[in-house]
Amino acid sequence: MRKTNLPPLTSTAQDPAGAPDILPLKPLAQISDPWMPWLIALLVLAAIIFLIWWWKRRKRAPAAEPALPRIAPDVRARQRLEQALGLMSDPRLFCIAVSEALRDYLEEQFNLHAPDRTTEEFLIELGDASYLTPEQKLRMADFLQRCDLVKFAKLEPTERELRDVAHSATRLVDETASLRVQTAYPEAREARL
Repeated sequence: MRKTNLPPLTSTAQDPAGAPDILPLKPLAQISDPWMPWLIALLVLAAIIFLIWWWKRRKRAPAAEPALPRIAPDVRARQRLEQALGLMSDPRLFCIAVSEALRDYLEEQFNLHAPDRTTEEFLIELGDASYLTPEQKLRMADFLQRCDLVKFAKLEPTERELRDVAHSATRLVDETASLRVQTAYPEAREARL
C-alpha cells in the first residue's frame, strides 16, 4: 500500500440526547395570484368593448338604399340590344347577347321562363301564349333558331344577316312593349328587378 500525505481527519460526534427537538411547522404562506387581477381586468375590458360595439350597432339603423328608378322591360331590352350591336365582329357573342336580351325581356314582360329553357322547350311554352300573334310566334321561332345555328353549329352569318337578327329582336320588343301579362306572384317579378 502506498502512503499519502493527507492531513489527519478528526470527527466529533454530538450527543442526540442533548440536541433541541424538531421545530414545529410554520403556517402556510399566502401567495397571491398575480394573474387573477389581470384576468378580471381583461374580462371587464372585453365586456365594455362588446357593450360599446353592441350599442353602436343597435343605434345605427341600416341606411335605406336609395330607390333606383324602375326601368321598363322594353327600355332595358332596347338598351341591351343596342349594346349587343358592338359585338357584331364576333357573331357568336353577338347572337348570345341578343338572344339573352330577348329571352330576359320575355321573362320579365310575360313571365315566361325563357332563360331557363332550351329553344324547343321555350317554343312549346310560347305556343300556348295567347298574347302573341301567330306571326310573332313564327318570327320568334325563326329568330331563336338562327341564333342557335350561330351559337352551336358555328354558322358564320354575314353582317346583313346579323343586322336582320337584331332588327327582328327589336321589332318584337316594339310590338309587345304595350302588352303586359299579370303574374300570379307580382312580388317575384319585383324581386328580379
